[in-house]
Amino acid sequence: MILEPHVQATRYTVNCMPSDSTPDADVFEIAVEYRGSDQWAVTRHHQSLGADGRWSWGPEWPSGNPGSREPAGDAEWDEYHAVRDAWIADHRHDLDTALKLAREAAPHVTVNGLTPAAAMERIARLQAEPTA
Repeated sequence: MILEPHVQATRYTVNCMPSDSTPDADVFEIAVEYRGSDQWAVTRHHQSLGADGRWSWGPEWPSGNPGSREPAGDAEWDEYHAVRDAWIADHRHDLDTALKLAREAAPHVTVNGLTPAAAMERIARLQAEPTA
């Protein structure tokens, strides 16, 4: 039996920097990545964007550091899963919402203190300078 392959797009990139503006334009990139069950995450540098527009490293339990220790006992595991599930619910979106959030966040990405607009201005200024 030969099965038909399943093909699905699983990643979009959102970036205010034109890809041909500089070899490093991708450092301003935000990714919208499929997480299953019609849910998408908006990510950048291992952080996820929540519905409130804030970036997060992950669920904070209980000391503020998601990797500080493992839960001990059933009650702590239940608390851990509740915190994690709430975090996931806030950081997973349908595709349209994820793309909207990424587009809204893209102009505010900073690299070395520069937004995409400031970086483009700097590139234009450097290209306009006469070479010696």
